[in-house]
Amino acid sequence: MPDRTGKSRRFVTVAVIGTALAAAALTACGTSPDDGQIRVVASTNVWGSVAQAVAGDRLDVVSIVTEPSADPHSYEASPADAAKISDASLVVLNGGGYDGFVEDVLKTGTPKPTVDAFALHEQRTGAHADDTDDGDHAGHAHGSVNEHVWYDMPTVDTVASAIAEQLAVLDPDGADVYTRNAETFRTQLRTVSEITASIAAAHHDTPIAQTEPIAHYLIAAAELKDVTPEAFTGAVENGTDPSPASIAETRQLLSDRQAATLVYNVQTEDKVTRAMRDTAEAAGVPVVEVTETLPAETDFVTWQTQTAQSLADALNGAS
Repeated sequence: MPDRTGKSRRFVTVAVIGTALAAAALTACGTSPDDGQIRVVASTNVWGSVAQAVAGDRLDVVSIVTEPSADPHSYEASPADAAKISDASLVVLNGGGYDGFVEDVLKTGTPKPTVDAFALHEQRTGAHADDTDDGDHAGHAHGSVNEHVWYDMPTVDTVASAIAEQLAVLDPDGADVYTRNAETFRTQLRTVSEITASIAAAHHDTPIAQTEPIAHYLIAAAELKDVTPEAFTGAVENGTDPSPASIAETRQLLSDRQAATLVYNVQTEDKVTRAMRDTAEAAGVPVVEVTETLPAETDFVTWQTQTAQSLADALNGAS
């Protein structure tokens, strides 16, 4: 997906990834750096927070993309970033073309243990990136594979378990600690799932709109119906200008209150999405903000709980 300067953010189709890659991500054997330290590196602070929850006090996790305004799709690794990834004992990444800068570095170095969230999502669900019609983002908001898997709590749970398994190999003395931490994290994730289940019970099939399908899995878990025109979300996701017809249709949805809320990605807003927010607010349609990286001074569970609760509050207020 291009960033708002026009740089390409096109979805990278993962043609051969599925079960084989997921299994390789779980079983690859590697060694720690020459100094004996175990270094865990995550592509973004989202997965860094998940990894830190599992590592606990035994290890410090380093995240590459940490700025709230940064766009991981278009991020370019610096030499220092590449060195951190190359020197890592374990790399945790989103995969699916989302954080391609990590995949590019890994391709050029010695194979090392990795936990690829998107590959594990594919393994868990049986879905594949090449199930989309054209290999880009255009269909993601309406049922096709979507790479923003940190909004899918079962996948996040699977990733945490995979991290615990990998760390147990690298640090056998801490195996029990990593297992317990992953189990504690699983329990904490249930809070998010309970909120989405309550939304599904109270607002099943309620129509909502999005500026782009970042929170696709949250909306799916809440059993809401995204009625945004695909031509609009697809263009925004790909960083191109939506057609006048799709803009008009989306604006009409909001001004006529045909959507109960607008889910809004604040990190990649532009004049088109800001105009949609203005339309929603003028019509009294509540806006739920979502992001692609972790806000400052928070952790994964707190962030996801607050986001899910914001969605619940918006829908309850709109009822």
